[in-house]
Amino acid sequence: MKKGIAAAFLFLTMVFLSGCGGDPVKDDLLNYVNKEMKDAAKFEKKAISAYEGVTGANYTDDQTLYDALMNDVIPNYNELIKELDAVKIKTDEVRKIHELYIEGADIQFKAFTKIKQALEEQDVNLIHEANDILADARKQIREYRTKLEKLAKEHEVKLKK
Repeated sequence: MKKGIAAAFLFLTMVFLSGCGGDPVKDDLLNYVNKEMKDAAKFEKKAISAYEGVTGANYTDDQTLYDALMNDVIPNYNELIKELDAVKIKTDEVRKIHELYIEGADIQFKAFTKIKQALEEQDVNLIHEANDILADARKQIREYRTKLEKLAKEHEVKLKK
């Protein structure tokens, strides 16, 4: 799971290396990544760093995970979703791709809240459900990345990771 989330974060923090002019999709793409997604990326980084800091090899106990979810992960992810909803996009091509990311973020947020619920109820089945939801989120975010890369290539925009 960490690779998918970390890859999504790295992808969101890319910088486009190209000039503007004459191509509205290219201009919109440049604005999208360099300006519109800048704050969203900050919230995502905070949320994902907090989550990774208490899961996997960094897991210590349920209370620590719960506290991180309540104090850092869920609030920052909630802000991320607000930022994603506020992004201004001019072209349909970029808007369609952005919608994929919104869907992936919504799915991931649902997984975090399911983990919180599982910890509150001490229900291992809810953890399994949350893991399935996280897998769905990773799939959606991979599709977003793939389509964003394709659109960038079509409009001769080089991506720097």
